[in-house]
Amino acid sequence: MVDIIDFDVQTTPIEGLALIRMKQITDDRGTVREFFRASALAEAGFPLPAFQQVNVTETKPGGMRGMHGESMVKLIAIAHGTAYGAWVDTRPGSPTRGAVFQTDLQPGTQILVPEGVCNGFQSTGDTPTQYVYCFTSEWVPGMAGVAITPLDPELGILWPIEPDRDDRSIISQKDLDAPTLAEVLAG
Repeated sequence: MVDIIDFDVQTTPIEGLALIRMKQITDDRGTVREFFRASALAEAGFPLPAFQQVNVTETKPGGMRGMHGESMVKLIAIAHGTAYGAWVDTRPGSPTRGAVFQTDLQPGTQILVPEGVCNGFQSTGDTPTQYVYCFTSEWVPGMAGVAITPLDPELGILWPIEPDRDDRSIISQKDLDAPTLAEVLAG
């Protein structure tokens, strides 16, 4: 038996942030997922990103990364495991500035993240999460962008696993020390 799930795009409360279900074909051997298909994104009305770098992170259960909003478009996906993702619009002049979107992530879902929207996640399964990032610019230290602490209570993010603020294997000092959304919006 063959099961086919078609490509689908859902809008979010953040302008330009899209939740994407990749086309997937499953048979007795397993599943094939289309990671990127230019024509599908174009037909959905998204500009075609020209990716310059692709990273895969592996994060232990409970570990957190983010909230980072560099000056690049990102296409993110889960390659293995599960995660809980959150995004915050920090773009000056955006009609959805300050909006937060959060959702469970598993293989087969992607998020297209506009430039200046902060991206963060927490690994939620029993095994490490492999999180794939495609960037439209190469990442360099000190590049333009913004960061927000993922533990800002005003964001209202419902992290599934209570993070231990004192455990650097769960959250980096850099992410813990990042400003709050109110500080970013006031600056």
